[in-house]
Amino acid sequence: MAQRVRKLNERIIEESKSAGEATLTAYEKALKAIAGSLERGPGKSEVEWISALATTQAKWIRDVTTAWTSAARGVLK
Repeated sequence: MAQRVRKLNERIIEESKSAGEATLTAYEKALKAIAGSLERGPGKSEVEWISALATTQAKWIRDVTTAWTSAARGVLK
């Protein structure tokens, strides 16, 4: 009985890790798409400060997303 419970727990943990990885990947893609939209939209503005602000915000989103998802993936391992 204990062996069956242990195997079930291991399976639950592995499935949770897999679901967590899928969630992180989707989250990362969504935020990077938002960053790309900022660069393609306001980042192409002819008004210099608007373009600079959008480009900086896009870079910040990418940097934070990369750092956060990398840390979260480390916890999942």
